[in-house]
Amino acid sequence: MTMRIEWRGPRTTIGEHHVLMVAFPGVGNVGKVAIESIWKLNDAQEIARLHPSGLPPLATLDDDGLLSPPHLSLRLTTTEAGLNVLTLTGPSQPNEPSAQSQMALDLMEFFQQEKVREVLVLTGMMDEPNRKETFMVASSSSHRIDLEGRGVDVRRDEPKGGAIGVSALLASMGPLFGMPSSCVITTTVGSSGDILASQRLIEHLNRWYNLGLSVPNEGNEWLKRRLENIAPSKGEDLVAELSASHDAFYM
Repeated sequence: MTMRIEWRGPRTTIGEHHVLMVAFPGVGNVGKVAIESIWKLNDAQEIARLHPSGLPPLATLDDDGLLSPPHLSLRLTTTEAGLNVLTLTGPSQPNEPSAQSQMALDLMEFFQQEKVREVLVLTGMMDEPNRKETFMVASSSSHRIDLEGRGVDVRRDEPKGGAIGVSALLASMGPLFGMPSSCVITTTVGSSGDILASQRLIEHLNRWYNLGLSVPNEGNEWLKRRLENIAPSKGEDLVAELSASHDAFYM
């Protein structure tokens, strides 16, 4: 594993937890904004920064005003239901497909090492404005049965053309590393600021997993500002390039 782990505070392990949610910038940034809204509305302690190779070489000021190399932030939230929920996201992912594959492998090796119980990858899927659906896609038949028993809307026919990107790899690689992994997909109008798609994603996960998270109110202004600030621009060229010869959608 080429990824460096920077533990924050006294921790040197993620400890006991219920589930890990992961998201990256993608279609409508729905998953990333969902995780950031969880951070804002629930006490989220940063327990580690993950420094995989392949991220764009942009160092930024962190919350303490210190220059930090590109990284993913891993945070822990103890919900009102008493569950420890892990969340992981960052400002970017690699542009090159080979670097995306390496990053996914490094992350999964870290998750395996830390005995992560279950990986949920949060994504958006572009669709018509009148289609407002949230569902999951599993990576193993046994996990799919467990999800269906929990009352989750699990699809077997979407996404029809498959998916590409770090999120797609993480959601599909769980069986290779001995852990359940799945993709949580909510439909969105894309990059035009679908503020309710992120909210819908959190609400469904909260109900399906009985997490006890605080969720945003309808029309939450903070969600709207976040989506406007990180609306994809040049990233759309990458989506078009990767999808040129595929029916797959970019997560």
